[in-house]
Amino acid sequence: MSANRPTGQQQTGTYDSAFLKACRREPVPHTPVWFMRQAGRSLPEYRKVREGTAMLESCMMPELVTEITLQPVRRHGVDAAIYFSDIVVPLKAIGIDLDIKPGVGPVVEQPVRTRADLERLRPLTPDDVPYVTEAVRMLVGELGTTPLIGFAGAPFTLASYLVEGGPSRNHEHTKAMMYGDPQLWADLLDRLAVITSAFLKVQIDAGASAVQLFDSWVGALAPADYRRSVLPASAKVFEAVSGYGVPRIHFGVGTGELLGLMGEAGADVVGVDWRVPLDEAAGRVGAGKALQGNIDPAVLFAPREAVEAKAREVLDAAAGLEGHVFNLGHGVLPNTDPAALTRLVEYVHEQTAR
Repeated sequence: MSANRPTGQQQTGTYDSAFLKACRREPVPHTPVWFMRQAGRSLPEYRKVREGTAMLESCMMPELVTEITLQPVRRHGVDAAIYFSDIVVPLKAIGIDLDIKPGVGPVVEQPVRTRADLERLRPLTPDDVPYVTEAVRMLVGELGTTPLIGFAGAPFTLASYLVEGGPSRNHEHTKAMMYGDPQLWADLLDRLAVITSAFLKVQIDAGASAVQLFDSWVGALAPADYRRSVLPASAKVFEAVSGYGVPRIHFGVGTGELLGLMGEAGADVVGVDWRVPLDEAAGRVGAGKALQGNIDPAVLFAPREAVEAKAREVLDAAAGLEGHVFNLGHGVLPNTDPAALTRLVEYVHEQTAR
């Protein structure tokens, strides 16, 4: 397998796609577009196929995952698909007692608070997630030249769910462990890095053309704490998949102060939320990285002219970048009009056609 041109990408014809070219900071026919959470609650066809099926259950049904992942590609004409899953799927697969409660999010029955609790976090193997391998292979066959992005939660965000027992505004238990027992914290994140790496490898081995690591909650940390207590584990994940030659994307929310460190962790593409203009973000991240982002998801509720004006601002700020993937600064909001997303894809493609 070539480190520069993975076999799977050659077979599917995705290597020369606009999305992968942008990730590699190569010239593109147009700025590629995809949206975080493009597959999901904003689409009526998604709500219809998910009806009566619990979230975690749906993530383990390959035909359903395939259909849900393909829906926004069909509807919006986006330049990449994102594998439909949830960040807690690998934790569930290794036996952690958790559930995704509607309106709340992932809830862990027994939070991880002691060294003895670490023993529940065994390594993940491909045999734990056969449904992922099957779904990715089905998707690659259906998508043709459209790349599939693999998906996983970053060690810090997974740890915060495990330690808090669910979503948290202040992350008090998480930070108490991080500051009060740094060795236990480091060991917890290291175990999660191994699990996350294995989960991404399963997706790449099955044919994913790129991977994105979501660190949804890491914006709660100061840069010094990130460098000391988070960066080593995130870097371990990126290093573990570096030999595949697929682009690695790193994204977090509220991470303007962390952008340089997130790039340092080893990503090829750094996701930027809407709080920092892309030209300024480029200076923080430094040379040698593509950027992804970064229109505010709430802008999509404004009239078409306002959406296009904000999209123009993003494109202008990205004009000097080596590589740019157009995206939202966070996920699609549930009540977004799907037509607004379709129009935004068309607008970006038209405005950037070369």
